Amino acid sequence: MPNLSEAHFEVPTEERMAPPTPLDHAPRFLVLYGSLRDRSFSRFLAYEAARLLEAMGGEVRIFHADGLPLPDDAPVEHPKVQELRQLSIWSEGQVWVSPERHGNMTGVMKAQVDWLPLSEGSVRPTQGRTLAVMQVSGGSQSFNAVNSLRVLGRWMRMITIPNQSSVPMAYKEFDDAGRMKPGPLYDRVVDVCEELMKFTLLMRGRADYLVDRYSERKEREPERLKGVAADIGFVQR
Repeated sequence: MPNLSEAHFEVPTEERMAPPTPLDHAPRFLVLYGSLRDRSFSRFLAYEAARLLEAMGGEVRIFHADGLPLPDDAPVEHPKVQELRQLSIWSEGQVWVSPERHGNMTGVMKAQVDWLPLSEGSVRPTQGRTLAVMQVSGGSQSFNAVNSLRVLGRWMRMITIPNQSSVPMAYKEFDDAGRMKPGPLYDRVVDVCEELMKFTLLMRGRADYLVDRYSERKEREPERLKGVAADIGFVQR
């Protein structure tokens, strides 16, 4: 294998996948939703997911995007940006819920994810975290938004679970108090939250190992970092 760097090549082993020392806190979940409307069905669905995850023993925090600036329209020190980033770092799993608008996720939803960097110093606010995706639609059932959310989750290096929820004609599925009505669509939301909890428990303490990459181990070498810096014209003083 002449192309391999033996110093950085590793063979995955079952021993490295052994259950870690149990953590002393409940699984932590961050919920994002993609609407600022007063009667927001994506917010209603987000709260339903939060209730279910709490009933399963999780600790849940919901981020409200009111006051979050557009990406690049404010410094990263903006309080709402810092709140969002800290919540993402705190979380072990996330739920993204978006309305479908013009055949895709909303700008409100995308803006939240766009404020989360792939890396911030040595910290990756999303890498290795589990993710469940959901959407609400005003018309017939569609999967455009959840499909786009899946692409986005992969790009953010998250472990996106197989199950998902798409709620068509959402105005029929929630009562006046914003609670989801019983039925097959609600049952699917329960399924998604249950699966998210299982995958999150499976990933706890193992995420760093599972997302560790050969190419990135090579890139962390000081000599390689110097070479990259020289290529882009950066000289340390």
